[in-house]
Amino acid sequence: MDTLAIWQWLIAPLQYEFMLKALIVSAFVGAVCAFLSCYMTLKGWALMGDAVSHSVTPGVVLAYIFNLPYSIGAFVFGVGSVLAIGFIKSKTRIKEDTVIGLVFTGFFALGLVLISKNPSNVDLLHILFGNVLGISTGDMIQTFIIGSITLVTLLILRKDLLLFCFDPTHARSIGINIVALHYILLGVLSLTIVAALQTVGIILVVAMLVTPGATAYLLTDNFDRMIPLAIASGVFSSVLGTYISYYLDGSTGGCIVVTQTLLFVVAMIFAPKYGLLKQRSGSPAVEIEGEA
Repeated sequence: MDTLAIWQWLIAPLQYEFMLKALIVSAFVGAVCAFLSCYMTLKGWALMGDAVSHSVTPGVVLAYIFNLPYSIGAFVFGVGSVLAIGFIKSKTRIKEDTVIGLVFTGFFALGLVLISKNPSNVDLLHILFGNVLGISTGDMIQTFIIGSITLVTLLILRKDLLLFCFDPTHARSIGINIVALHYILLGVLSLTIVAALQTVGIILVVAMLVTPGATAYLLTDNFDRMIPLAIASGVFSSVLGTYISYYLDGSTGGCIVVTQTLLFVVAMIFAPKYGLLKQRSGSPAVEIEGEA
């Protein structure tokens, strides 16, 4: 009886086309974000991800006002925020974390002002908080195209990006253009945020860009194992979160992120080498390993 109940719980949402679309898109976006999150974790770019995700808000609103694709406005302002951070950092004595906070709060505030002045802001709120249950076929195709560009870029530059994140000084010494890799990674970050807009929204996308990688980082010392663990975490939490949102009638993006956070908490407590339960033995931590 219990097995039958679980089977019915799994099958019931699949009767609806909107749920099938939501599950497919959520799983794909979860995988893309999880792959990138491994590099974000190694690089320590959680704040940068937060900055870019919030900075795309005015671009989304302006695209909505001028009846343009959201992706164009979001990408332009995402890249613009990165350039603004780099320009201010190079021209002033202000530290990078302060510059990031300055830029992303300024851009996000501008977006909120534009939203408040726009008479039809329902769709814009969906962009802020996600609306994967209402995603159209056209938006699905756009998400898959953008996400695929991210995946291909990360796969082609996997080893160079690993060395750049792990030891940029060594990368420079062997002739790798770390400036180019820096901006490529930021560009991929902007694209990933655009791909995740309708799944979890601007507000929560940073969690998808950080949590899977952080979870996998607790479970392994090897980067080659870290990537599949992060992707498995991202896909599982995206699918389970979408199911939970269906039965709770709650925010899909919120349910996905809460599920990811719970997985991180489980890993933090029970990780075989770095979990809180293991820390009592006083085992020393070691750095992540990977092939450059």
